[in-house]
Amino acid sequence: MVRARKRFAQHWLKSESVLMAIARAAQLQPQDVVLEIGPGTGNLTRLLLPQVQLLWAVEVDRDLCDRFRRQGMPAHFRLLEQDVLTLDLGKLDPKPHKVVANIPYNITGEILRLLLGTIAQPNPLFERVVLLVQAEIAERLTAQPSTKAYGALSVRVQYLADCTWVCAVPPQSFSPPPKVDSAVVCLAPRPPQRPARDPKLFDQLLTLGFATRRKMLRNTLSSVVSREHLLGLLQSFAINPNARAEDLAIPQWLDLVDALHGAPAANGSC
Repeated sequence: MVRARKRFAQHWLKSESVLMAIARAAQLQPQDVVLEIGPGTGNLTRLLLPQVQLLWAVEVDRDLCDRFRRQGMPAHFRLLEQDVLTLDLGKLDPKPHKVVANIPYNITGEILRLLLGTIAQPNPLFERVVLLVQAEIAERLTAQPSTKAYGALSVRVQYLADCTWVCAVPPQSFSPPPKVDSAVVCLAPRPPQRPARDPKLFDQLLTLGFATRRKMLRNTLSSVVSREHLLGLLQSFAINPNARAEDLAIPQWLDLVDALHGAPAANGSC
């Protein structure tokens, strides 16, 4: 067994049932071009290769890349030795339209931005993204309003993709086992179902609203909109005047953003 390196946050997935669950969630077809992030020792890679037309694999660990090369690589396997965060997805040819990955948990946020884009710049390049992530992150990605896990990450990602919980993954599914529970999620990127009129303002409201999530919106958003004006808006949208950020579904956030777009700021300046 290849020794995992702490600096790359490596944990090799060894559970056949979880590997199969990841492949099933990707809904692989013979014509698929797939991107695998962090193939590691190749456990998932070997499962994917017979099912797809072409597999791109990006791996930052030089020793693991050398191991793949020594083993020999089939013609429909393309290995990229680099940090995935430096990858220019638009230059891959043929372009992948699905992603499967057991990603390093310490760069989950950066990988999500790479694959999905942001509120201001959506990037719906892929039709399916199946990720093995820390369970806490999976709960946040799939959380519904008025739940403990629902936060700014939930809103930002669900604005850009449909998010589904696939399965829980206990630590013993890995070698070496991580200190946290994990889970597989499936993201179906799409253009926003209702684009915000002011994406920058949307992002700002989310940051302010969830910064102190136990406070009511009429307090957390006071730097953007006066309390009186916000209470009037909440009433007009049939939202509880005592609502906190976690209580608003995405359409309600968009109602606020659109109502505040172009309105005077709380201090009276534009």
